[in-house]
Amino acid sequence: MSADSRAPADAEHFKAAFRHHAAGVAVVSAATAEGPVALTASSVTSVSAEPPVLHLSVSDGTRTGRALIGADTAVVHLLDADDLALAVRCADPSVDRFADTATWTTLPTGEPVFLGPRLLMRGRITQRIVSGHATVLMLAVDEVIDRRPGAPADVPGPLVYHDRRWHTLGETSRIG
Repeated sequence: MSADSRAPADAEHFKAAFRHHAAGVAVVSAATAEGPVALTASSVTSVSAEPPVLHLSVSDGTRTGRALIGADTAVVHLLDADDLALAVRCADPSVDRFADTATWTTLPTGEPVFLGPRLLMRGRITQRIVSGHATVLMLAVDEVIDRRPGAPADVPGPLVYHDRRWHTLGETSRIG
């Protein structure tokens, strides 16, 4: 049996450890006083099914993050492998995510949404929990939008982020 390796719980060791934790990828968008905003997030997690609630963590270190933290409502786009270009675009702080007006629209409730992703969840931000330079947003989900209900089995798998790389899940990644 080998000895444990121990390191201080500083930012670098913490980030290195989390590179080994695979996470689903989503794009979160909102209408704000500064205009529409969107960012790529791998911190979206289900909290409750009854009532439907999810949470996500947003850094206050960017203009987009700060604007999203101040929003009243948001839309979470759950991404499949064929949405990779959108994930990359919304992860790049130097890119205007809404420059190509052919790739997005606005819901009747006012939130901007991208046209590609199949599954969307729209809701109200009901709580903000500040921790360090991040804020956890609790989103009470009011609506689930499935743009391709009954999609065939050959739909690309979910987009996943692991060890600083994009991946997808499918039949070949199944264990057991």
